[in-house]
Amino acid sequence: MLIGVPKEIKANEYRVALTPAGASMLKAAGHRVIVQSGAGDGSGFGDELYAAEGAEITDGASEVWAGADMIMKVKEPLPEEFGFFKEGLLLFTYLHLAAAPALAKALADAKVTGVAYETIQLPGGGLPLLTPMSEVAGRMAVQVGAHYLEAYFGGRGILLGGVPGVPPAEVIVLGGGIVGLNAARMALGMGASVTLLERSAERMRYIDEVFAGRIHTLMSNPYNIANAVKKADLLIGAVLIPGARAPHLVTEAMVQTMKKGAVIVDVAVDQGGTIATIDRVTTHSDPVYEKHGVLHYAVANMPGAVPRTSTFALTNVTLPYALELAGKGFEAAAKASEPLRKGVNTYKGHVTYKPVAEAVSLPYVDLATLL
Repeated sequence: MLIGVPKEIKANEYRVALTPAGASMLKAAGHRVIVQSGAGDGSGFGDELYAAEGAEITDGASEVWAGADMIMKVKEPLPEEFGFFKEGLLLFTYLHLAAAPALAKALADAKVTGVAYETIQLPGGGLPLLTPMSEVAGRMAVQVGAHYLEAYFGGRGILLGGVPGVPPAEVIVLGGGIVGLNAARMALGMGASVTLLERSAERMRYIDEVFAGRIHTLMSNPYNIANAVKKADLLIGAVLIPGARAPHLVTEAMVQTMKKGAVIVDVAVDQGGTIATIDRVTTHSDPVYEKHGVLHYAVANMPGAVPRTSTFALTNVTLPYALELAGKGFEAAAKASEPLRKGVNTYKGHVTYKPVAEAVSLPYVDLATLL
């Protein structure tokens, strides 16, 4: 296959879909790799590093998209990239289609084979290509939350860990998955008082055991959420339903009860957000807005702020699947791998992932009937 790696164009996105080492492995497997000039600069990978591994470098995005059998990206294509779509193109990236109906329709209309990192799912339910970015985002959520709690930014003027004689900040985490666990761990390490709300009793037992009760756990229900939100200095939304739009667990009325200068970081914003007052997506260059006296951080590509760490972590998990897709071809690879089949969101003009179809109001077709 000819595998294309375009430069990301989303605002303040510095990650790249493939490291030079990844390009080397694809090249060794007999494939061609074409990289848009400057694609790796934000992650510290100059064109010369890719060229040294046998990748071809080209100036324009159009050359990358036009020639490629498979495109590897980090973030979902933006409207200015829809014109590059073509029938049979294999697009391997984060898609988050439940919150992007126009993209879902464009992919289906162009008969692009869209394989989403975030819905590739292991038999036990794990999301191997989402996990490393969830780890990054969960840890970052606490860092940025602590930052915006400073009075200079309009926050409450609270040090997350407090000092002797002064209580620490109250950090409330909604969701005990990968994002929530990493956020809770980071907040606890910084000395905060941490409460985590989760629906699964088994998951709460695990968290309680691992952290020896130092993280307070609460069953996630509207009553407990409302009481927890009211006392939060930092509220972190960390709820994910694979492929589907995130549920609104925190209502606007709940946000109105929060302390003036409290901070909300909603990591689920790329799936529509789990906080009702997250009504827009922000960027790293303009990350927060104030509503009801509360600062809202709604950046959809949080790991893009630490691109070198994120690019290494992402390529570690995407490359085996890229090698499988390129080596076997899409249909044979999909037939051979159940996790990969679950990653297919669009194929032959149809939406093939049911939660996405329901979220964007497009017809659903079972992938098995198309393969």
